[in-house]
Amino acid sequence: VDTKSMISINQLSMAYGEKLLFYDVNLILTDQTRYALVGANGSGKSTFLQLLMGTQDPVAGTISIPKAASIGWLKQDQFRYENTRISDIVLQGKPVLWQAMQEKDKLLNSDHSNQKNINRLGKLEDEIARLNGYSAYALAAKLLMGLGISLEYHEKPLTTLSGGFKLRVLLAQALFQEPDILLLDEPTNHLDFISILWLEKYLKNEFTGLLLFISHDVAFINRLADSLLDVDYAEIRPYSGNYAKFLAEKKLIAEQKLQEKRSAELKIATMQSFVDKYRASAARAKLAQSRLKMITKMEIPDIKQSSRLSPSFPFKIIRPSGKHILRVKDLAKNFQQKKLFQQLSFEVKRGEKIAIIGENGIGKSTLLKILLGYIHPDQGHYEWGYETHLSYFSQDHHDLLNKNSSVLAWLENQASGANEQLIRKTLAQVLFNKDDVAKDILSLSGGEAARLLLAKILLEPSNVLLLDEPTNHLDIESTAALADALRCYPGTLLFVSHDRDFISQIANRILFISREKKLQDVKQLDALVLN
Repeated sequence: VDTKSMISINQLSMAYGEKLLFYDVNLILTDQTRYALVGANGSGKSTFLQLLMGTQDPVAGTISIPKAASIGWLKQDQFRYENTRISDIVLQGKPVLWQAMQEKDKLLNSDHSNQKNINRLGKLEDEIARLNGYSAYALAAKLLMGLGISLEYHEKPLTTLSGGFKLRVLLAQALFQEPDILLLDEPTNHLDFISILWLEKYLKNEFTGLLLFISHDVAFINRLADSLLDVDYAEIRPYSGNYAKFLAEKKLIAEQKLQEKRSAELKIATMQSFVDKYRASAARAKLAQSRLKMITKMEIPDIKQSSRLSPSFPFKIIRPSGKHILRVKDLAKNFQQKKLFQQLSFEVKRGEKIAIIGENGIGKSTLLKILLGYIHPDQGHYEWGYETHLSYFSQDHHDLLNKNSSVLAWLENQASGANEQLIRKTLAQVLFNKDDVAKDILSLSGGEAARLLLAKILLEPSNVLLLDEPTNHLDIESTAALADALRCYPGTLLFVSHDRDFISQIANRILFISREKKLQDVKQLDALVLN
């Protein structure tokens, strides 16, 4: 598609029920540009992508995309493919190619080798060659392996994979399509550290179209995006540069708007004071009347409320622990005949903040559960030190939030030693307002559930935190607030994460479990030797 402005957006407005998401949006998105769409949870980012896909209609305005432009997106409809071969699912990203390959196979396997079929086969061969069909399986394998799905699975049905890995197959399908426009909603959510690095490199070096992606991974945004689109104040505003530059520029704009408002208010107040003073004066009544007219014509800039809110996570410790927190010796665990890790040995001292990283399925969550006593190791042993009191955040929110209950009642039940006033104050700190505390915990969004589980930890008497992917559903503001809080936390921290920016801000030590089940113990991410 030979066009520079791939997407033209004119006076676009969208509401969700009573809530206005954005209005009068005017944007031109250009080819070969990578855009990161950023904003608070619920601000309308995913809705904006759905408008571009054509799966939702706007309240007002138009979106113009060239008819010849192909649009690809990560379709989360894995249930369609449960019994389909994984490599075939990827190839179905190009329906025309897939249909040609299917028809060719059917003709080759039929008994009728008449002239009509021979001619048709020739046409199909040409069509498959034109669509690079003869290198299709090689490209599908490259994409799947890059996203962490090993070769042994490629010929198996999708049902052999777990939920997160199924979504990786669908991501490979979207990349295989090689569309002119690629729309991705949180593509790193189900990826591990290694796969995120691969995806970032692939999108940067090998995808040549227009990319628009939503992410709360600041490192991913900084390394990939040419431009940021900020959904806030009921508008979508473009910014150039990295995330830190965007924040500084956004802050400056907000300060300028506030200054304009204050300046206008001061001007009006001064003129009003003159009017009040001289309205009855014969000599100055005319002047007073003139100022009054000016006041009625003056407009005070409307400063809308930002949709971005930052929670607060003031973690405290019950009392200091001993100097030696944990000793782990030769720990090993297998799961369904698969070796997760073996001969894992390390020690933890008081005050250390340790990130545990590695590929998905390598056993990071299992390691935390062993250390908590939830699972028994197959070999080896571990020992917690003197006066260690543990708090745990599970990446599977359903472990605890699995029965109907209001937010307030659930937290009261979990934090039995705290009074209602303290519980309400803690909920307010993690952004649950007076109405939110009455919500049923089963109806909470991922971000709300994560903040509620962190509120539980705030109320627990502990001095060691074990956190498993705490940022998975948090927006950028909540992730930044959590990073600040953990950096200042006076206790000891062991956490699993795939968010490089988050890890870099907090960890003073990193344990990397490699594919070979070996442990690299380093001070910072840059020191890792990655295959």
